[in-house]
Amino acid sequence: MPFAAVRSFARNWILDLKERKIRVNAISPGVVPTPGYNLMGLNDEQVQEFVDSQAVTIPLGRVGTPDEIAKAVVFLASDDSSFVNGIELFVDGGMAQV
Repeated sequence: MPFAAVRSFARNWILDLKERKIRVNAISPGVVPTPGYNLMGLNDEQVQEFVDSQAVTIPLGRVGTPDEIAKAVVFLASDDSSFVNGIELFVDGGMAQV
C-alpha cells in the first residue's frame, strides 16, 4: 500500500528535519473525482456509476471534492497547525474509520 510508505516517510522525517524546524505530515485522501477519472478508459456514465458505488460505502454518504483536500493541505501548511507533526490526516469522509 503506497500510503503506508508515505506514512513511514513522514514519521521518520520528523526526526531528521527537527533541527531545521520542518514539520512533516501526510494526507490520505478518499474518493475524489477529478479529471484524471476520464483517463480510466470509461465513458461518463461508467465513471458516474463508479463514483456512486463508492459514495454509498463512505460514512458521509458522498465522495469528496478537490477543494476539501486542498483545505486540509492548507491547514497543515499554515501556522494554525504549528504543533501538528508526523500525523496522517485522513480526508476521506470517514472511510478509514470503518
